Amino acid sequence: MRPLLPQRHLAAALACAVLSLAASRAATAQMYVPAAAPVTVSTTWLAEHLKDPNLVLLHVGDRKEYDKEHIPGARFVDLEDISVSNHDHDHGGLMLEMPQPDSLRARLEALGISDRSRVIVYYGNDWVSPATRVVFTLDYAGLGAASALLDGGMQAWKTEHRAVSAETPKAQRGKLAALHINPIVVNAAWVNSHIGTPSFHLIDGRAAVYYDGVEAGGPRKGHIKGAKSLPFTEITDDRLYLKKPAELKLLFAKAGVANGDTVVAYCHIGQQGTAVLFAARALGHPVLLYDGSFQEWSRRPELPVEDPRAGRLSAQ
Repeated sequence: MRPLLPQRHLAAALACAVLSLAASRAATAQMYVPAAAPVTVSTTWLAEHLKDPNLVLLHVGDRKEYDKEHIPGARFVDLEDISVSNHDHDHGGLMLEMPQPDSLRARLEALGISDRSRVIVYYGNDWVSPATRVVFTLDYAGLGAASALLDGGMQAWKTEHRAVSAETPKAQRGKLAALHINPIVVNAAWVNSHIGTPSFHLIDGRAAVYYDGVEAGGPRKGHIKGAKSLPFTEITDDRLYLKKPAELKLLFAKAGVANGDTVVAYCHIGQQGTAVLFAARALGHPVLLYDGSFQEWSRRPELPVEDPRAGRLSAQ
């Protein structure tokens, strides 16, 4: 029989148990906690680090625009380079889905990314949400602390009359160890089971006309039951800089999001929602993406959709 502990030892053991439980809970909570590193860099920072040997600079935008001019050393990246799409999406296939880890690793290596890379993503013209999709993908791949978005994008760089180039850098493949996937992508079943769960807030990142059911965003009009509207275009100012933290906090507060709450976003196909998640991550919120988004949800009649114009809930 195991001997009883003296009272003073018992108190110490209980204290250790409490600390152990707190540590366990903290570790569990950190499943979805975003990287602590800054999610944006300034044009000044980039100019000072442009020749760093480990820098990988990715241009997201129109190919013709890139070919005409881009930030020196930048490589062009298309969303098809870092995602999987079933082109028969009209008959059930989904666009812009996250690749399997091994495939994603190979795709990132093809962009020149290695274990020691510092990856900076920027948007050409107004391609903000495609750029945040790339940043989100890097975070999913476990590279969130080693990647960031150039605040203001190409327009900010050009406004400051910084150097541009039409030269395409020589392709150089990177080398990555096995990815440590960050579990920040969820499916329809997860979303459906968490509707109404306190501290998990479902955000619709599409334009309000889709959320309100004015225009069709799929086979059914409206939005996922319980979702709040925060159009992705609201996270940036008129110069396409990320809004200040106080402004972003107000946006999320209007959607019912409090400090420490988890933001779960969706949109049409999983692109615009990543801009909302980028803003949430900048504020320190845990974030999750419903990658199938409304393209998947609206096709499944058993999943609940709210149509404000019809004034009813659509589900079987």
